[in-house]
Amino acid sequence: MAKYPIYLEMKGRRAVVIGAGPVAARKVQSLHEAGARITVIAEEVRPVLEVAFQLPHVELVLSPYQKAYLVGATVVIAATNDRELNRRIFTDCQELETLCNVVDQPELCDFFVPAIVKRGDLQIAIGTDGHCPAYAGHLRNKLEAIITEAHGQFVSALEQARRRVIQIIENPDQRKAALGRLACDESFEYFVREGSERWHHYAQDLMADFMEHPL
Repeated sequence: MAKYPIYLEMKGRRAVVIGAGPVAARKVQSLHEAGARITVIAEEVRPVLEVAFQLPHVELVLSPYQKAYLVGATVVIAATNDRELNRRIFTDCQELETLCNVVDQPELCDFFVPAIVKRGDLQIAIGTDGHCPAYAGHLRNKLEAIITEAHGQFVSALEQARRRVIQIIENPDQRKAALGRLACDESFEYFVREGSERWHHYAQDLMADFMEHPL
């Protein structure tokens, strides 16, 4: 069955990671970058996790897993090598109606974490429905050679222009057309060639043209 792809706001929300290995460390890092408050459940501290515990809003609980640790979590990630424990964690999450991802056991996942190409505010997510994350990573590597920092900077410029379009163009069809022109390849190439300041003048001229010559 097809999944419903979303970008989840995790700022200030609680995430629980169970595990002490390098996969758990990577999950902690990515959740931290998303602004989550993270609780790590582990029976020992391994060197790979020491850096993660120095991050703000990361709490370590040195203890065997208990269901009570999941209460109040928005998402739970099980990154242990114990498949039976992973299944128990997933079952507990189902009972608590908490989203769960069990690493390398797609049948025990409410969601999958995609491979990401990130350039500023631009993010491109690549997923394989849990079938082969390695191929998603391969495609990410190919896209990283194509999508540049300029694409991320362009998104930031578009965000400012979009706010202005919404303010001054009331007609939905005109607004859609104006935004389409601003986001096209020609506009991006102008941004790269002429720079941000001149592009904003270009955007203002385009908006003025839409105001003077409505569809």
